[in-house]
Amino acid sequence: MGAEVVKVEPPQGDTMRQVGPTRGSDMAVMFLNINRNKRSVVLDLKREQARRALLRLIDGADVLVHNMRVGAAERLGLSYAALAPRNPRLIHASATGFRKDGRHRDRPAFDDVIQGMSGLAALNAMRDNGEPRYVPSAIADKFCGHVLASAVAMALYRRERTGRGQEVHVPMLETMISFNLAEHLWGGVLDDPSLGLGYGRMFTPYRRPFPTSDGHLCLMANSDDQWQRLLAALARPDLAEDPRFARLAQRAVNIGALYAIVEEVMRTRSTAEWQARLDAADVPNGPVHGLADLLEDDYLAETGFFRRVEHPSEGRMLVTAVPVDFSESPGAVRLLPPRLSEHTGEVLREAGLSEAEICGLVGRETTGGQ
Repeated sequence: MGAEVVKVEPPQGDTMRQVGPTRGSDMAVMFLNINRNKRSVVLDLKREQARRALLRLIDGADVLVHNMRVGAAERLGLSYAALAPRNPRLIHASATGFRKDGRHRDRPAFDDVIQGMSGLAALNAMRDNGEPRYVPSAIADKFCGHVLASAVAMALYRRERTGRGQEVHVPMLETMISFNLAEHLWGGVLDDPSLGLGYGRMFTPYRRPFPTSDGHLCLMANSDDQWQRLLAALARPDLAEDPRFARLAQRAVNIGALYAIVEEVMRTRSTAEWQARLDAADVPNGPVHGLADLLEDDYLAETGFFRRVEHPSEGRMLVTAVPVDFSESPGAVRLLPPRLSEHTGEVLREAGLSEAEICGLVGRETTGGQ
């Protein structure tokens, strides 16, 4: 969206540079996929000179984002209390495992830990009475990052009105608990333990892509009207009069039995036949895609979601388009992922450091030739 993003890395680089296949020693696929539109600066924050250089960057910044533990940021002089006097307009944004005012403030945390502590791993076990297991996606990392981005946008909007920055802190644990309990707090909303926790529809074993005669199909009906259309498409309109299924409240209690009937009927026709019938009935449905299927999907090709670009050092790359559309300020991939320290010299010069200061910080071999 046009922001100038400077990624400050340690001399060894972001650990994501080493995750997955690579064509270059510090450009593995994980890093390549999540670090576009950024410039790379290397600073060894164990050195006082490097910390002073970082402060020069912060003096002219709109936003500082970090994921250091609270105590580590304080020891480096990077707390909001330390930085606000230098730059009163600064938005100081951090994402850590836990709230800064709680007893876990300095505990380390990663996605797997937060999935477990937030109840998400246990939710996966509740459906089939199995072992707790993680969602096969770094969902806590990604969701908390989205929350942090939204919070920063709100803080920037407030700054436009007041002229003042502020501290924004996103604790991963509490953020993911809020995410998980949106539907699963259930009877807890009424503070009545007898009503139980957990949204029952999520746990029925029949809540899954429905098997067809030649594959699977996803479908979802919610309102009474949608269910009536679905049951008509299934040639079971009689079920719309069944007192167990006639209204949403009754369906919620008996959803497992209803899904079992739907599954039995869905097995009688092909995926394509069911898609045509459900589309005609305006019932939400869609195919089951594997990851490889996405790369060949006609719809995504039509919308230009995947694009091939040429990276100056890594060669041909597949990138995803910006998924959000803005009518007046469309997003774009302006910079491909940077080599380690590619922009150190360039960025430090912009901050007013001299050539001698830059060479004293990182040496000529890591200034990216800038």
